[in-house]
Amino acid sequence: MDEGSPPGEDFLAHVVSLWESEARNAQRWGTRAVLCRFGIVLGKKGGALANIVPYFKRYIGAPFGKGTQWFSWIHEKDLAEIILFLLMHTEIDGPVNCTAPHPVRNKEMTKILGEVLHRPTFLPGIPSFALRAALGQSADILVKGQRVLPIKLKAFGFGHRFPTLKQALENLLVF
Repeated sequence: MDEGSPPGEDFLAHVVSLWESEARNAQRWGTRAVLCRFGIVLGKKGGALANIVPYFKRYIGAPFGKGTQWFSWIHEKDLAEIILFLLMHTEIDGPVNCTAPHPVRNKEMTKILGEVLHRPTFLPGIPSFALRAALGQSADILVKGQRVLPIKLKAFGFGHRFPTLKQALENLLVF
């Protein structure tokens, strides 16, 4: 998906459409509206990794569902730099995908995370029904996934410090 792709039809897509519609109202007063669409944020002290890494450290890390769904992510430092970039480039408006340029499938994410943490990843995927029972509608983020690309950022010359998941995880998890 790029910035011009139509919205999905699930709960989260509906909420985001409402948010973006309200944000666009600022344009009535001549204000630029940049609609940042974040990938899953990977950080040292929180975000997705804080919830996932403990399982891998206990040797029970596994893919979500079948593991074929896309995992679109962004390193916390790249996200901060994207926001600064957008503030400086006033010619950019509308939707902007704030993701890394190389999304991966969930199985690949599991494998890379296991490699970086020096943990095996041999367990079968966590069943989708179990994730939905535990997380409700928010499980769709993990089970369905999206392949989101930062086309607009690339077109305006933004360069990611951590373009690959392995680079990002090595920076965040190797001390």
